[in-house]
Amino acid sequence: MPNWLYILLIVLAVYSGISVLLYFLQEQLLFKPEKLPKDFQFFYEHQETEEYNLTTRDGAIINGLHFKTENPKGVVLYLKGNSKSIKGWGKFAVDFTRNGYDVIMVDYRGFGKSTGKRSQKKIKNDLQFVYNRIKEKVNEKHIILYGRSLGSGFATKLASVNSPCKLILEAPYYSLTKVTARYAPFMPFSIIMKYPLPTYKWIKYVQCPIHIIHGTNDTLIPFKTSVKLSKINPKRTRLYTVIDGGHKNLNNFESYHEMLDEILNSKPIEQNLENSSFKVIHNSKRKNA
Repeated sequence: MPNWLYILLIVLAVYSGISVLLYFLQEQLLFKPEKLPKDFQFFYEHQETEEYNLTTRDGAIINGLHFKTENPKGVVLYLKGNSKSIKGWGKFAVDFTRNGYDVIMVDYRGFGKSTGKRSQKKIKNDLQFVYNRIKEKVNEKHIILYGRSLGSGFATKLASVNSPCKLILEAPYYSLTKVTARYAPFMPFSIIMKYPLPTYKWIKYVQCPIHIIHGTNDTLIPFKTSVKLSKINPKRTRLYTVIDGGHKNLNNFESYHEMLDEILNSKPIEQNLENSSFKVIHNSKRKNA
């Protein structure tokens, strides 16, 4: 056997071995869950909360919290990132309750008190189940979907097959396959990914206003990702830029809260561009143009 062929076979064997390893270990790489005992008591200062447990068709338990306000304008279904549990994420509910919105947060399977075997399809079904329960009590025109990081893909999927009032995405990804490929560009993630989460495919079917918030210094999911996403459904999408914002610290910027308050409290305005500069073309060949 020629040396080059022997070396090629070794490289292919190593490549295949790493691919198989990544396939089976991706759950541990993608998800960083915090598990909570069944008797754990949630507490958030100055927040009224109600805990609930929903049983899915396959017997899994989805644990969640309802943050309540007086005379709510609507409800925000907040889909969190890939780490910890709603124990820690609950502190962000105040950004919505202070604006007069109730908040529903849930833990994905295997997070917090939630149980059940995890998969992309099962998580999507769980979240649709939660959305349906909310819809039983709240008209969809008063439901806002908020997805942060990992949750942005699931929120976009929900918005694409339902009719919420608004979709708000914080630091969203084009697809989870693209995110992982940045760290190992030569690996076949398009084949081995169990959680491809193609946000770019789902966002084109969203019919409600889409608000994307992203920091310019996000090193995990680059800002250019949101620029690409905003071009897929441009008539319904507005991109908000947090200058110098990273992936985990947008809440520490006043501009983020100004943007969020504007999104939550403003109503779409019908534009009459008849007497505006819309479609006026600059003539660069003329002086003073």
